[in-house]
Amino acid sequence: MKKILVVVDMQKDFVDGALGSREAAAIVPAVVRKIEAFDGEIFVTMDTHFDHYMDTAEGRKLPVPHCIKGTAGWQLDARVAAALRQKPYTSIEKNTFGSVALAEQIRDAVSGEDFALEVIGLCTDICVVSNALILKASFPETPIAVDASCCAGVTVDRHEAALETMRSCQIDVR
Repeated sequence: MKKILVVVDMQKDFVDGALGSREAAAIVPAVVRKIEAFDGEIFVTMDTHFDHYMDTAEGRKLPVPHCIKGTAGWQLDARVAAALRQKPYTSIEKNTFGSVALAEQIRDAVSGEDFALEVIGLCTDICVVSNALILKASFPETPIAVDASCCAGVTVDRHEAALETMRSCQIDVR
């Protein structure tokens, strides 16, 4: 069975930048270990916004410019980037929480083979849960897991709530 790892938005602005947190920074070593040990195909999402971010629907509800393409905050955390340089991976820029393009690219990559998905990254309660649910809807018979030790939410309570939501939608939480 083919294995696919989805690394969600492990970018500087979510780790220790504009929207970073102590909890997000704390998962980086586990994310690096997971990438280094993973034997399969890796997809990496990149939250991607532009200079007009504050004029977008998201910017009006979350008025904190972040992950502006080309800025230091848009880049992957340096330790995550170093781990990924050792492996082939597919990067997907997304301008909202979940990515339909991610599901489409995975569908193309598996070419009808049986596969299992594992999702890790930031933030559990926004982009991780959004992508996990899109993947579950796209591949309802595929085993999908989330490694909670490689995820962090905006708050600890929201992280736990998102994990429970994913469990309710038959995503395995480890």
